[in-house]
Amino acid sequence: FKEVKEAYEVLTDANLRARYDQYGHAGVDPSQGGGGHGGFGGGADFADMFGDVFGDIFGGGRGGARRGPARGSDLRYTMELTLEEAVRGVSKEIKVPTLVHCEVCNGSGAHTGSSAQTCPTCHGSGQVQMRQGFFAVQQACPHCHGRGKIIKDPCRKCHGEGRYQRTKTLSVKIPAGVDTGDRIRLSGEGEAGEAGAPAGDLYVQVHVKEHEIFVRDGNNLYCEVPISFTAAALGGEIEVPTLDG
Repeated sequence: FKEVKEAYEVLTDANLRARYDQYGHAGVDPSQGGGGHGGFGGGADFADMFGDVFGDIFGGGRGGARRGPARGSDLRYTMELTLEEAVRGVSKEIKVPTLVHCEVCNGSGAHTGSSAQTCPTCHGSGQVQMRQGFFAVQQACPHCHGRGKIIKDPCRKCHGEGRYQRTKTLSVKIPAGVDTGDRIRLSGEGEAGEAGAPAGDLYVQVHVKEHEIFVRDGNNLYCEVPISFTAAALGGEIEVPTLDG
């Protein structure tokens, strides 16, 4: 924050700003005798100071973090179960439309025998720096769309994307005792990541359908059974249905 204070003082003082523009940090550093003499070299820019100071604080300074290929998105699938299936557990097959890694180019997006090249605009970082007044703002490179690579000869299967749309069939094991609102996570079964990056996860959301006889409350089952007035007054035996019939 010492640097932030210095930047603010330079911004609000025309003389300090002129000295900074001419001599850089040394021009406003008291230990340097106030600057104004040779040996500092021109080219210092006030905007650079703000870009460096706030970039260090907020992580957007020079040479900021590489974006790289993005991880695949997580997916959600709602599975309906009968009460019997929820209580006992069950294995079910589901079909999920998603993006999968291209097996032809192994997710690179490049045609067989070729390879992706480093983007000449961002030099592989996937980001470019744009100036807005005194501040330097980083954004995704418009040339490579943030990937850091350029594909000149794209894969014929995925058209350079490294992944394509397909419906996957998965077997999901539902444990006994699940209830509406429970989620089952299938690691790596979400959308494929960009350019070979890791896939997202698939979350199976459980919804238990209403039963025609039983009402569930936690681990308990309730049902209504009609009885005669005589049985209610004198007692007796009745048959009570169960999930097993």
